[in-house]
Amino acid sequence: MRVLERLDQLYAIGGGPGANRLGGTAEEDEAHELVTMWMREAGLEIEVDPARNLFGRLRGRRPELPEVWTGSHLDSVPAGGRFDGALGVVAGLEAIEQAGRQAGTLTVVAFRDEEGARGVGCFGSRALCSGWLDPKPAVFLEAHVEQGPRLGHAGAPLAVVTGIVATARGEVVFDGQPGHAGTTPMAGRRDALAAAAEFVLHLRDAASAVDGAVATVGRLEVEPGAANVIPARVVISVDVRAPDSTSLDAVLAEIPAETVRTEAVAMSAAPTDALRAEIERLGLPLLELPSGAGHDAGVLAAAGVPTAMLFVRSLRGGISHTPDEETSAEDVELCIEVLAGALAKLASVE
Repeated sequence: MRVLERLDQLYAIGGGPGANRLGGTAEEDEAHELVTMWMREAGLEIEVDPARNLFGRLRGRRPELPEVWTGSHLDSVPAGGRFDGALGVVAGLEAIEQAGRQAGTLTVVAFRDEEGARGVGCFGSRALCSGWLDPKPAVFLEAHVEQGPRLGHAGAPLAVVTGIVATARGEVVFDGQPGHAGTTPMAGRRDALAAAAEFVLHLRDAASAVDGAVATVGRLEVEPGAANVIPARVVISVDVRAPDSTSLDAVLAEIPAETVRTEAVAMSAAPTDALRAEIERLGLPLLELPSGAGHDAGVLAAAGVPTAMLFVRSLRGGISHTPDEETSAEDVELCIEVLAGALAKLASVE
């Protein structure tokens, strides 16, 4: 299968283990050069914008019409998976070839540095949408592996995405009193790490009490960091996500943390309906799921572009951002068929 062969070629860039194409590196550049070659072989017109996002266009019979876009990103996290991001670009290219020339122009885009190697995720799509997105495309469709277990549990290969969750990120600092680990009595200790541990458990319980919310502490810094010294200061990261702002507020009300937040972004009716129609045409179960992860689709949707997302089933319990990430060839084929049908429909309006 050509798509899987191409994913393997991208996966090999940078060496193993896993995908190693961090944003802003020579490896990301090499991936863009490879996809540019595939776009040229498909007869697409190539454009690279000021953020170095890559566009491949199949010009329509009426090029004055707003374009129909699909795509994702080619960068990865360190030791990442084969499908994350890259599937949306490679499957998008394949779907455009299958859809063929339509009234409107079909465009596949590979955005730069979605994973945030430069410190902020979705660098390429944010630069585009805050700078030169004129004219806006008619729609944007992003195909992406689910990166979770819900489709696997439901026995469904695909799902349409209802929206991208609200998020809040920040840090919490706990100050204590350093002391000798052996000579300081337990009574009266001010152990910053013990206080932080209590907070982590409280945060877990607060998120568990709100439907659809999740909370994560993924980074912890302990000072002075010696095995025989009571921790004097602890800094922890906080990442809270919820389906909507009200749910997010309910979790944040339980934690003393200043956070930077993004609001939930809904997908648009028309492109989502086009994906639904193709799924139903194939006789597949129709699932609708929110996305707990951020995507370029969320940036375009927030900028006013009618946007929809198609999730493809992740295997192995939905594990992602690891070399163990897996999606079946059969599900990838279904993804391409649904995407091609939706793109053709959306670009066929004269």
